[in-house]
Amino acid sequence: MGIPNPALDSSLHNSECLDPIWDAIRKEAKLEAEKEPILSSFFYSSILSHNCLEKALAFALANRLQKPTLLATQLMDTFFNVMKQDKGIQQSIRLDIQAFKDRDPACLSYCSALLYMKGFQSLQVYRVAHALWGQGRKILALALQSRISEVFGVDIHPAAKIGDGILVDHGTGVVIGETATIGNRVSLMQGVTLGGTGKETGNRHPKVAEGVLIGAHASILGNIRIGECVMIAAGSLVLQEVSPHSIVAGVPAKVIGRVHDHYPSLTMQQGN
Repeated sequence: MGIPNPALDSSLHNSECLDPIWDAIRKEAKLEAEKEPILSSFFYSSILSHNCLEKALAFALANRLQKPTLLATQLMDTFFNVMKQDKGIQQSIRLDIQAFKDRDPACLSYCSALLYMKGFQSLQVYRVAHALWGQGRKILALALQSRISEVFGVDIHPAAKIGDGILVDHGTGVVIGETATIGNRVSLMQGVTLGGTGKETGNRHPKVAEGVLIGAHASILGNIRIGECVMIAAGSLVLQEVSPHSIVAGVPAKVIGRVHDHYPSLTMQQGN
């Protein structure tokens, strides 16, 4: 569950190949439109009228984030232009949506992640904002960060570095600071904070390695490393580095056990 598919990975790097994720999304949209005719126009405008996943995603995000002074057409053009020029973002989109489909039992289909799940949507807007930040377009990147926070209740600084195959479950209240890094295949529940400890400047936020599962409303503060495949219990306050494959809990958090699953972020078993 959640392990990258070699066929999918190869298709991400070859524009001549079919796109199995996009094919599945279109199939789902057609079936849903048939089952709920009242939504047929919605599915057509959101998915079936587009020729690729990037266009459909840009459309969905632009319509969620638009406001009178930030037009949907402008946002859609910006999102799509960034996505189509960045192979890394194209891969991240597909690995993220697969993560939601595999790990979140509330995610009934790829369509539901794309159209309804604010954890997925906010993560994809962050990816565009991160690319813009790297291009020196920092004002626009920060404007998108602000808009994500207003609409989704998720605050991710565009300078943060986030890997692929990420699940942001529910999303509400998630805060990720400017110098935070998150490895591949990490799962974060609602209310997670990757923050600083005060007014320090420079490299001041956590570094979360691959395969980590962070429970709801856990706070990880300071420039500390969370090792591979760690499980952090809900409500924990983590102020010190955590060695790989540890289970930590409490305020402040202490090691209470060892992880037996290779990737707790994939199994999502928080009761170990």
